[in-house]
Amino acid sequence: MHTHSLEKWSHRHVFLGKRHGLYERRTWMVVGITATMMVAEIVAGTVFGSMALLADGWHMATHAAAIGIAAFAYRFARTHAHDTRFTFGTGKVGDLAAFASAIILGLIAVLIAWESAIRLYSPIAIQFGEATLVATIGLVVNLVCAWLLFEGDDQHRHGHHHSHHGHDDGHNHDHARGHGHGHEHSHHGKDLNLRAAYLHVVADALTSVLAIVALLAGRYFGWVWLDPIIGIVGAIVIARWSYGLIRSSAATLLDTVPDRELQSRIKERLETGSDRISDLHLWQVGPGHHAAIVSIVVDTPESPQVYKSKLANLPGLSHVTVEVQRCSDAA
Repeated sequence: MHTHSLEKWSHRHVFLGKRHGLYERRTWMVVGITATMMVAEIVAGTVFGSMALLADGWHMATHAAAIGIAAFAYRFARTHAHDTRFTFGTGKVGDLAAFASAIILGLIAVLIAWESAIRLYSPIAIQFGEATLVATIGLVVNLVCAWLLFEGDDQHRHGHHHSHHGHDDGHNHDHARGHGHGHEHSHHGKDLNLRAAYLHVVADALTSVLAIVALLAGRYFGWVWLDPIIGIVGAIVIARWSYGLIRSSAATLLDTVPDRELQSRIKERLETGSDRISDLHLWQVGPGHHAAIVSIVVDTPESPQVYKSKLANLPGLSHVTVEVQRCSDAA
């Protein structure tokens, strides 16, 4: 067999999200906007001696770093998409970045709660006018960044689906294997990396909104105690977001079954007559992309392609490997 003849039997393992390029560009734009605002606040705070500006500037620095992780993950996944060192491609790099970003988000929640608790027991003088201006500017910047990320994600929800399958290699033995590959773009696929960046922006916006409410209440009603109380409430909300993102990204990184419905549909299509699945592995290899390894026991073995064809056009199923075994009890 000539080496060049193997080309039609091989396939790429590129499982990036359908709008990977769009998400990467939008995320870098948000990093640029956030970093610019961060530098402006730190410089202005230093020049004018404003602790409010300095504090908000360094607070934005943590979010800029976290969103920067998301942007770098998109770039890394794209530039290494064809690197053979990654067995199933780089589609899960974003989930790794989301996990790291979720931890940072959780730490930010802890710091906000800690600082709020200190201020609750040891109140400090607040420059209401200046602090409100800073919070308002921060809110506007975060709303712009949130729109950039949400608008890209909203387009993804209207994505389409197409798939194609490659070739199989079968053997004239009782034990045969076949491999299939397709490109799947499903609206069911969630890009956790984009969600992580979005949550950081929303968390910062939430902090600004709560701060404005507390500052106005303190300025006009004298409720100075409301500022740290609202800070603690905001920290709890952000912590819940962090926990949810950690659970979702960790589940993908640990290859838990991502779609029970898809798992059931695979069984329904293959377990016909006396045919039974003895082993089924289903996991996510990228946003909207799932891989499956199926071992099926049958009385009369057929080509792996026959069983793979039954799984054709299943939403989200991009890479399939079929193992066919003949039942030892068969006549």
